[in-house]
Amino acid sequence: MARITASVYTSHVPAIGAAMDLGKTKEDYWKPLFAGYDFSKQWMKDNKPDVVILVFNDHATAFSLDMIPTFAIGTAAEYQPADEGWGPRPVPKVVGHPELASHIAQSVIQQDFDLTIVNKMDVDHGLTVPLSLMCGEQDPKSGAWPCPVIPFAVNVVQYPVPSGQRCFNLGRAIRRAVESFDEDLNVHIWGTGGMSHQLQGARAGLINSDWDNKFLDRLIAEPTELAKVPHIEYVREAGSEGIELVMWLIARGAMADVNGEGPAPRLAHRFFHVPASNTAVGHLILEEQN
Repeated sequence: MARITASVYTSHVPAIGAAMDLGKTKEDYWKPLFAGYDFSKQWMKDNKPDVVILVFNDHATAFSLDMIPTFAIGTAAEYQPADEGWGPRPVPKVVGHPELASHIAQSVIQQDFDLTIVNKMDVDHGLTVPLSLMCGEQDPKSGAWPCPVIPFAVNVVQYPVPSGQRCFNLGRAIRRAVESFDEDLNVHIWGTGGMSHQLQGARAGLINSDWDNKFLDRLIAEPTELAKVPHIEYVREAGSEGIELVMWLIARGAMADVNGEGPAPRLAHRFFHVPASNTAVGHLILEEQN
């Protein structure tokens, strides 16, 4: 039986990827941020998964505003880094896991969640920046990411976006899907995006560190209550782009304790930093306990 053993939560700021690609990680501005992921890179080596389910949002590369699915799962064998207007990031291609992805699609759809099945797409910074942060810099010619990745895209770009409760329940459905897969696999699920930020309008540049840290507290300790938070609170307190945080609830919903089974996950690592470009950066690693 496949099993989810850990969940990872991290921001996916595009400027972080640019800082890595341009060799700026040791500069005074960036150094404290990247230091917060030193533990995580070693943790990934010590707890290497067989597959990562990576929840992210596409930024008008694979999907345009002409057609944007609420939930989409990648079932391809591989994914190329997207050209977001200044060329693809110099990182390796992403190898998929079509068998598990197809099984998840089948199971989750049978649990009454409508997924768009994507057999071909490029992946942008929403997916590649978390991989770089957790796995370190990789040579695009000779390097490779340490394990296959299943891209799971969520629409948090164009309203209406899914509720936190819907995302949380979807995480539960993904867990059931993984546990019904016959192959013995160690699976991690990552929720990415956020934290508080707003890119336009009178509140452009908004960062609410207090709210962000309370979100992290609640994600760890009271996720079922956090899932009930309405969209308007995210927008009011965390800015228009803070709504990306509902994607973290998919990963949290996939952990054992929220299904009424097993102990609460163990907090392996927590990090928060302001600013990175025009946003706050949050990061958690939660491990399941036997």
